[in-house]
Amino acid sequence: MSNNCWLDAKNVTAYKNGYKVIKNLSINLFESERIIILGPNGAGKSSIVDLINRNIYPIVKNNSHFRIFNEELIDIWKVRKYISTVNNEIKFRINKDLKVKDILLSGLYGRFCKVNNPQNKDLIKVDELIEKMYLNDIVNKKFGYLSDGEKQISIIARAIINNPKVLILDEPSINIDLKSRIFLIKKIQNLSQLGISILCITHDISLITKDYNRVIFLKDREIIRNGKPSELMNSDSINQLFDVDIKLIENSNSWDVSRI
Repeated sequence: MSNNCWLDAKNVTAYKNGYKVIKNLSINLFESERIIILGPNGAGKSSIVDLINRNIYPIVKNNSHFRIFNEELIDIWKVRKYISTVNNEIKFRINKDLKVKDILLSGLYGRFCKVNNPQNKDLIKVDELIEKMYLNDIVNKKFGYLSDGEKQISIIARAIINNPKVLILDEPSINIDLKSRIFLIKKIQNLSQLGISILCITHDISLITKDYNRVIFLKDREIIRNGKPSELMNSDSINQLFDVDIKLIENSNSWDVSRI
């Protein structure tokens, strides 16, 4: 397997609370790729994140393996160093009076609070990230006054300040309104331009843009399709994945859904 394959899974099965949440998962994810795992609720998407973050473990069986950066027994601290995961629980851990700039800085110190007497080099690193992510408009706002989209992108920016090899976005658009979703999509596109490896877990078709290299369809805890967005993003495939009857409309850089 190529050295830049950060996730190599073959015939993986996993259980959580006695329930089989992953069935015969075989997948290879490579550094520098931007990948969407798309599927309905309950398809097993977040269970793949749990496997990666060592919250659950694969069943040991013949002709099966689960390797992260070529290691089957990778240390959890190495996982946290290489892979940064953003989920919807993080926002509830942040003080609403903390400014965005302080949130970013806190990522360098591994905590969710204001950092007193930070090193100058860390302040420079924060300023550089603000410029790269075009966050100047919100950097001095308090977290509690941000829109849901601004909160989400602040947490995402914090997640990449330590330069992880991979960024995992677990349902980043859940519970956000249309304006926040548009803001979030634009900012995630900025991440793509920075060359960050992204794995986005979602049920939201509107998040898929042509900046992604690959889309993986997950249904009933199994991968049913795996390919380029241009190949898989069509009405028949989406209808099969979600058990719906819709028309998928292709735009210049994304897709919209229309009822039939």
